[in-house]
Amino acid sequence: MPDIVFAILFFFMVTTTMRSETLMVRMKLPTASEVQKLEKKSLVTYINIGPPMDTRLGTGTQMQLNDRFAQVSEIQDYIAQEKASMNEADQPLMTVSIKADEETRMQYITDVKQALRQAYALKISYSARKGEN
Repeated sequence: MPDIVFAILFFFMVTTTMRSETLMVRMKLPTASEVQKLEKKSLVTYINIGPPMDTRLGTGTQMQLNDRFAQVSEIQDYIAQEKASMNEADQPLMTVSIKADEETRMQYITDVKQALRQAYALKISYSARKGEN
């Protein structure tokens, strides 16, 4: 009997994957000369910005929060929800990583940063790929 229990447990451990969001925007990250990896990925919340992969949704810049498109005005609720799902001790350590397409206008990034400031999400990082010197 214990063999069956361990076999089933092993099966579920092997076949189950951690949920990750489905990317709905195209992104070619900008290059940077100095990049640094984030240490605790569990404390990182991502905001994806770029043109939608499905051209039927338009060609303009869209923002993806988790698995849905959102407006800049929805960032405060999103950050509050993400903080609520974290351990209380980890909440001040939360980092928001902005993953934006290199063609994204800086005004859009500024609007996102202002909304993050209003949500008291002050630790922000920008995702980039390592460029050549």
